[in-house]
Amino acid sequence: MAWSEQVAVVTGGGRGIGRATALLLAQRGAAVCVNYAARGDAADAVVAEITAAGGRAMAVAADVADNAAVTAMIDRVAAQWGAVTVLINNAGVGGQATLDTYDRDRFARMRAVNVDGIIHTTRAVMRGMRERGYGRIVNVGSIAGIGTALPGNAFYAASKAEVTILTRRFAMELGPQGITVNAVAPGFIRTDMTQGGRGRDNWAAIEKQLAERAMTGRIGEPQDIANAIAFLAAPESGWITAQTLVVDGGRMDYIGHA
Repeated sequence: MAWSEQVAVVTGGGRGIGRATALLLAQRGAAVCVNYAARGDAADAVVAEITAAGGRAMAVAADVADNAAVTAMIDRVAAQWGAVTVLINNAGVGGQATLDTYDRDRFARMRAVNVDGIIHTTRAVMRGMRERGYGRIVNVGSIAGIGTALPGNAFYAASKAEVTILTRRFAMELGPQGITVNAVAPGFIRTDMTQGGRGRDNWAAIEKQLAERAMTGRIGEPQDIANAIAFLAAPESGWITAQTLVVDGGRMDYIGHA
């Protein structure tokens, strides 16, 4: 299938990695659903940028933790453009905590988005992909799920480690129907989420510290991850599945190497 025949859904597509990915997939020729849960203005801005460039896009609100909302979103996209052929599971919730500061409710919400969200969206698109005998699913994990030494992210890391396992298991289930399932594990990326709540001086210190831990000597940009996602989502990537592609600039502070 050519890119012009693709129908893509990018969850959390209004900002950061999701925004960069939605713009890139649209540039390649895909029709793109820009999903959002709260920031409709950001999603609308992405849609406006895509359509101004001659592409096809729509913004659809749906909390990926809500299975009914996800199903309704996929049905709406299918009614507009046909069955979804590309699913980018980018929506995620972050947060730091130690054993001393662990909050059960907060972690439950994190897991509901980071893990259950991927289950909901995958189940919603798999029927259409199976009928076509074609599909590309790319999950956005994190190097935290592999195990970095950065303190305070144990519970976030646990949710992202589950993304890695689900990627491999879903690839096993869906592979015989022509559907690939892969993951991208970003390193530290310059986004609203990573910059949020940090002053200019604090951010500069964090950026310097983490850049020094990377072989490339810099932190990542959303486009770095979007490029990797687009590679795995491409029609030509049909014999790549069950893989986690680490895109981290060569980070050197892992607890252990996978």
